[in-house]
Amino acid sequence: MSVTTAVTVRGARLRRFSPGRALAWAYLAIVVFITLFPFYWILRTALSNNYSLATHPSSLLPVGFTFGAFKRVLGLASIAEAQAQGGSGASLNIALYLRNSMIYAGVQTVCIVFCSATAAYAFARLRWRGRNVVFGVLLGALMVPSVFTMLPNFVLIKDLGLTNTFAGIILPGAFFSAFGLFFLRQFMLGISEEIEEAAIIDGAGPLRVFFRIILPMSAGPLATISLLLFINAWNDYFWPLLVANDASVQPLTLALGVFKQSSPQAAPDWAGLMAATLFAALPMLLLLVVFGRRIINSIGFSGIK
Repeated sequence: MSVTTAVTVRGARLRRFSPGRALAWAYLAIVVFITLFPFYWILRTALSNNYSLATHPSSLLPVGFTFGAFKRVLGLASIAEAQAQGGSGASLNIALYLRNSMIYAGVQTVCIVFCSATAAYAFARLRWRGRNVVFGVLLGALMVPSVFTMLPNFVLIKDLGLTNTFAGIILPGAFFSAFGLFFLRQFMLGISEEIEEAAIIDGAGPLRVFFRIILPMSAGPLATISLLLFINAWNDYFWPLLVANDASVQPLTLALGVFKQSSPQAAPDWAGLMAATLFAALPMLLLLVVFGRRIINSIGFSGIK
């Protein structure tokens, strides 16, 4: 018995330290390093002095360690202090731009998710003529680059007088998402029809079945698609650039571009730009850390390869 146990333990150790397993861990470590190193470099630059960065651009540690970049971005540093550290003297109203980004991303996400959920239910459960044809046409929108629709949408928003408004930024993309429609339809196809049939026998109509049964059962996929759409809207740059010239409605991504160009006669305030970028990326990183596993599980359950 003892000899068998010893052999088993030795075999387990050999499997544990096999070359293939070591190679897999080494590859994983390289991927993690490549993924996280840009975030470290952003933090290193944000904690550096702009003048010192020019003298030691390849240093792995902050050069002339200072929190001045964060003070400049938050508007806590005077113009003289900012210029002494290599800044242009410009600052960002972080609270205003964060509010604008939250309104833009939040409202658009709610609208898209609701419209996608109702359409997905219609395509997954309701029987009507031409259903598959219409779904195929809508799904074809995945193959149309978004840049193709920017100019027509801009002309429409301009003719409606909605430039420099939240409505003008939100409405063109608030009612349809081909990916959201496909994602939720795939999940709803997997819901047992017996549950709906029991509700219909009890007298429930399609709307009641949808709101009382389908939506609660789809809470996981709804949260996942909401997170993905929110991140996509939060990172959007080109569409707000076209229709939002007023700082009162500009999202944070657009404000970062304005901040970068605030010193056209000198080198950009790279430390301040990286500090502002951290403020912009931090909410998304927190959301991914909290809901990352939910995203993976929901995508796998919905059958997306």
